[in-house]
Amino acid sequence: MMESSSNKSARVALVTGASSGIGRAVALRLLDEGFLVFGIGRNAQTAPTHRQFRFLPVDLADSAAIAPAIRAIPEAVDLLVNSAGLAFYGPHDTLSPEDIAAMVAVNVTAPMLLCNLLLPTLRKSKGTVINISSVTARRTGNTHGCAYGATKAALTSFSESLFEECRKSGVRMITIHPDLTDTALYRSADFAPDPAPDCCLQPEEIAQAVWEAYAARDGLVVTDITIRPQRNVIRRKPRND
Repeated sequence: MMESSSNKSARVALVTGASSGIGRAVALRLLDEGFLVFGIGRNAQTAPTHRQFRFLPVDLADSAAIAPAIRAIPEAVDLLVNSAGLAFYGPHDTLSPEDIAAMVAVNVTAPMLLCNLLLPTLRKSKGTVINISSVTARRTGNTHGCAYGATKAALTSFSESLFEECRKSGVRMITIHPDLTDTALYRSADFAPDPAPDCCLQPEEIAQAVWEAYAARDGLVVTDITIRPQRNVIRRKPRND
């Protein structure tokens, strides 16, 4: 059973990746539910325009920029949604060291730092952390994406361990594992999800899962959600020869 949205109104959320893709869809859904949303992103022009939305221009690949931005938030955060993700695809030896470091910074270091900074407040409010991982976290055969898959496996492992660490304090830890989703995550890849409705997910569907997990009754935690399209189909992008 779900609580009505009115019981969760007037709360404060911090959403990363809020200017595009899943993060933007999550921010919009939370705004619809009455939240004051602080959104971390890199492009204010594509972020939500809403009187209850506050944009925080932070590049999560710059770990040193995270703490000052969080300390400047004037409200106590009740809900943290780590949605930002970065992926570079190809044989591992074709990736640059900078690509690998950026994936680790955005996909692993940033969520860990944000949890570290916000947990004291979340313990007081018995708040919630929702980490958007990936189905690749559960796989060991992520060819041409082994570094990205490893970062998501690290995020999932961190989330599961942190739940055990924090559960007695009332903090809820939820991990969502989406499959192929129609976002810009694959902009550097030579493939993209097939656009057919049964071959890829939409960001709004992940946002719905975020809300349903958050809205569960007090005392119940849906710790792990996997969402997949019925079929697993990709399309190759044209080569620029």
